[in-house]
Amino acid sequence: MTFALRSLGRSSLEVSPLCFGGNVFGWTVDEPTSFSLLDAWIDAGMNFVDTADVYSRWAPGHQGGESETVIGKWLRQSGKRDQLVLATKVGKEMGEGKVGLRPEYIREAVDASLRRLQTDYIDLYQSHDDDTDVPLEDVLGTFGDLIQQGKVRAIGASNYSAPRLAEALQTSQKHGLVRYESLQPLYNLYDRAVFEKELQPLCVEQQVGVINFYALAAGFLTGKYRTLADADKSARGAKTTSVYLNERGLRILDALDTVAQHVGAQPSEVAIAWVMRQSAIAAPIASATSLAQLQSLIRAAQLQLDDTAMATLNQASAES
Repeated sequence: MTFALRSLGRSSLEVSPLCFGGNVFGWTVDEPTSFSLLDAWIDAGMNFVDTADVYSRWAPGHQGGESETVIGKWLRQSGKRDQLVLATKVGKEMGEGKVGLRPEYIREAVDASLRRLQTDYIDLYQSHDDDTDVPLEDVLGTFGDLIQQGKVRAIGASNYSAPRLAEALQTSQKHGLVRYESLQPLYNLYDRAVFEKELQPLCVEQQVGVINFYALAAGFLTGKYRTLADADKSARGAKTTSVYLNERGLRILDALDTVAQHVGAQPSEVAIAWVMRQSAIAAPIASATSLAQLQSLIRAAQLQLDDTAMATLNQASAES
């Protein structure tokens, strides 16, 4: 199976139309299953995997770096480094004062990520959060040094507001520095307003590739959480319901059911296909914890929604 690759921003990186979210590796997915999922992802014609140094620090007994470590072991065992566009991030709290985007900390963190990933270079290195305490020219200048050293190929931003992303792009242009080629924002069929109003026009204008996270709204758009009783079956579900389980959320699920039945797909596949049709989107990020879920992601990447289906989903998810 082959998928048409997409350019990521103005960089030389060419990525598959979906990105595997690596937060599950070493957390909800054990090492052998992680290896199987990564092999199957490559075998299916995909090439893009996103992780972060902080994954999965939130889990009891974890320190961060677990996901990168699993990916590194897989890279060493599989020999498939040249088939992968590998993205990771820096900036989230790692303990012992390891947080933010100070130049000296970025240099320390990238070396730690490279060791865990068992590779000489990171394809896409991202600021996991904005750090307003550090001048943008210092952050971008440090990233530029990493590119010059061959440790990084391109850089991206995660969780940046539109004004700050615009300022960062202007700083790059003004000072002749490397620029953010990608943005990783929250965006899905439910969470539309912030991205579409502020970030999407900027990313289209400036040719910044978008690799949005929570493409399935933390699992809500799969349709498995439709009542409070459903939500209480899992910790993730209980957290999800407070945000999504309301009149508009249920209206979106009904529309997903309607379209899914019409096209012969799962609601989750329709939700991802909808995101892939949006302007500026390079590769939505989605995770899988089993080969069955991974195959569903592959089907989503192949699904073509017609204008009627898109209109149904747009109308149901419109902000009131």
